[in-house]
Amino acid sequence: MPRDPVRPELAGTLLLEDGTRFDGAGFGAPSSKVGEVVFTTGMVGYPESLTDPSYRGQVLTFTYPLLGNYGIPPQKARDEFGLPAFLESDEVQVRGVVVRGLTRPNHWHSERTLDRWLADAGVPGIVGIDTRRLTEHLRSRGVVRGVLEVGPTDDRPSTEELAARMRRAPQYGGENFMPEVAPRTPTLYPAGRGPLVAVLDCGIKASILRALLSRQLSVLRLPFDHEVPDRWEGRKVAGLLVGNGPGDPEILQPTVEELRRPSTRALPTLGICLGHQLVSLARGATTFKLKYGHRGQNKTVCFPDGRALIVSENHGYAVDPTSLKSTGLKPWATNPDDGTLEGVRDTRGRLLALQGHPEGHPGPQEAGFVFDLFARKVRKA
Repeated sequence: MPRDPVRPELAGTLLLEDGTRFDGAGFGAPSSKVGEVVFTTGMVGYPESLTDPSYRGQVLTFTYPLLGNYGIPPQKARDEFGLPAFLESDEVQVRGVVVRGLTRPNHWHSERTLDRWLADAGVPGIVGIDTRRLTEHLRSRGVVRGVLEVGPTDDRPSTEELAARMRRAPQYGGENFMPEVAPRTPTLYPAGRGPLVAVLDCGIKASILRALLSRQLSVLRLPFDHEVPDRWEGRKVAGLLVGNGPGDPEILQPTVEELRRPSTRALPTLGICLGHQLVSLARGATTFKLKYGHRGQNKTVCFPDGRALIVSENHGYAVDPTSLKSTGLKPWATNPDDGTLEGVRDTRGRLLALQGHPEGHPGPQEAGFVFDLFARKVRKA
């Protein structure tokens, strides 16, 4: 497949906080962005990944060497529930994009090229660098901040200039991304289809909402710091879901405190990704930052009944399993690669939490039974 002609007027430079520098060609928007540099191992689904709010504040490296072959689907398209039909949110969430190569799109549904989409969104990208070397560096060193600069080829910034910009930028772990990714007001949709589930939205993927709605559950979408009501517009709230989102879970104390309220704790609850960490914190567990995180579409999760399922994941923090004592929670799933905790359940059978994404967009949906378990608990409430 022919490659997109690289715009000769744009150069791209990525400088990591430890001084490692990569020079390539620029694409997307001519700009300078600082973020935590991470990598994902997925082969497909780049439009969904780039619109996943969990990537807010990060510069995303794709290990698959060729991107852009099917372009970008219509951004304004909506499904039957009014959710983005082909994306996980209404905008590009990453701060920067790192790829090995780009191709021209060849797909009947393509609306724009990846280059054009990022340019319209104000997001810079760098192409033509050794992404394998970068990924190996991150796996050895761990995630680090970086500055991605796209500008004129005849005016590449010096390493000293880029390092100074990085020093002026806030640390990833100290940033609160909720004003950028969480809704400001509640939304109810669609009314009358089934038991009402409240969703504390910390930057949730559209696919998680779709998974609830497709199981004939009504959804009340709430801001991350909103009180979970007992009733809404005369209807009983029968369950609670806490979904994914960006950043350090310990920053979201308003959400943690809400999850500790007795009436909120009494609800059948499902936590996914960041939600898994938040419900665990609310019960007294602790979290820690992973060396380079789990980001990809082929992550294995092992359950106590012997099943080993493949899920998609995107997280940089984990729950410390040694902190579960006296929390009322017990391990439910683990990662066989590094032993990290992938899921918890409570001893009363009211709470389920999974670190991976059972909705799998992009990725497999082998763990979709988690939504079925939750839906049954809600209908019995």
